Amino acid sequence: MIKIIIFCFALTMLFTLSFAKSGSGAADKIIGVYWSPKKDAKIEIFKKGDRYFGKSIWIETTRKDLKNPNPSLRERDLLGTELFTNFIYKGGSYEDGKIYDPESGKTYDCKMSFDGKRLKVRGYIGITLLGRTEMFERVM
Repeated sequence: MIKIIIFCFALTMLFTLSFAKSGSGAADKIIGVYWSPKKDAKIEIFKKGDRYFGKSIWIETTRKDLKNPNPSLRERDLLGTELFTNFIYKGGSYEDGKIYDPESGKTYDCKMSFDGKRLKVRGYIGITLLGRTEMFERVM
């Protein structure tokens, strides 16, 4: 009887671990490099802990963060700047994150999901109805 209980416990643990790994794999599908909508920059999305972030890794022309609301950051290069911060994977989409728009110097609430092979990024103020969606294509 004890052997049966141990066997059932071991099967349960194996099932739980394999199921947890498959969920993480689905979430990590976002990791990679994407073209910006205007194809003037490449954004790398990566994972820190259980959160997802994105930074510029290539920019067509060198640019400073001139519109940043923080005067001490206006002279920093946009190359290497984190534009996507703190996204968490929830049931097929990436939510509760922020996106920084260097063209306006504003930061918006944001959620992301896949539309086929493209990454659909929706920046918004307060509610998703008040926002704009941009599509990012995977580079690699």
